[in-house]
Amino acid sequence: MNDRPRIKDIARRLGVSPATVSRALSDSGLVAEPTSRRIREMAQQLNYRPNVSARNLRTQRSMTVLLVVRDVGNPFYLEILKGVEQSARAAGYSVLMGNTESDPARESEYFGMLSDGHADGMILMTGKLPEASPEARQGWPDLPVVVALEIIEGSGYPHVQIDNVGAARGAVEHLIGLGHRRIAHITGPVPEIMSVRRLQGYREAMVNANLDIPDGYEQPGDFVLKSGREACRRLFELPEPPTAIFIANDEMAFGAINEMRQIGLDVPGDVSVIGFDDLFLGEAFYPPLTTVSQPRLDIGRRAMTLLLGMLAGRDAPPEPITMPTELLVRGTTARFQS
Repeated sequence: MNDRPRIKDIARRLGVSPATVSRALSDSGLVAEPTSRRIREMAQQLNYRPNVSARNLRTQRSMTVLLVVRDVGNPFYLEILKGVEQSARAAGYSVLMGNTESDPARESEYFGMLSDGHADGMILMTGKLPEASPEARQGWPDLPVVVALEIIEGSGYPHVQIDNVGAARGAVEHLIGLGHRRIAHITGPVPEIMSVRRLQGYREAMVNANLDIPDGYEQPGDFVLKSGREACRRLFELPEPPTAIFIANDEMAFGAINEMRQIGLDVPGDVSVIGFDDLFLGEAFYPPLTTVSQPRLDIGRRAMTLLLGMLAGRDAPPEPITMPTELLVRGTTARFQS
């Protein structure tokens, strides 16, 4: 006896047609959101799982999507993966996480998997397209790819992103409001667009407040902890070091704060610090890290929903989808004490 719940079981429970259930679970966009939500909740309650093997035979699809990131060891991606999986599983898709470690060969391999049909779509979070021959890249614009959080200008792919300039500007304005005037910035990997835009937000806040940016106050980083330590060390070798630092991600902020402790500085007593990302470790860190929070779970869901729409033949939105951010004020920022 097969007790596995089926589409018609969900339909009978809710008093809708099996076709309506099928459309809702495939995220076709043809079912009103209240009904679609009730169907997804009932599917979860009944532990419904699509018959992927049968669907594969009908559609000639792998029913697999790729989430490709630059460093799978970075906890930043975990909430995004959760959001992607929630939307993917409801539609019968599995998610494979690809780790490039910024290796051009690996980046190309994942595009090859997509081109060859080993995956049906991709959510790309590496900040750039792979290096490849013009022949290899020829068909890439037509591939079902969504760029999440990172920004790849000229790619032609739809984007789900945040306002990096505005979020960075707001973070620095908070430091200015606390009375800080010597404010430095540890950047992400420039010239990647996301890093450039956070640097732009820092500069805009400083210019708007008529504050100088001394030589050495913009230190390069690459989003990893070690680079935060090294950049921080360089800042405090300056003749007039900063009293506050805006750092382009939390991981580098952790490294910078550890370096300050090594050289005998107190955070926030001597130096205020703001990170970016709201990693779950930020609240456990001491003192808890003030940071810019991105709605990573919702970003993952939105990117996957957008990808499902592309796989269903719907046109992607012409403009990037911009998600909100929030500055979480915790324990690493304090009013400047002259």
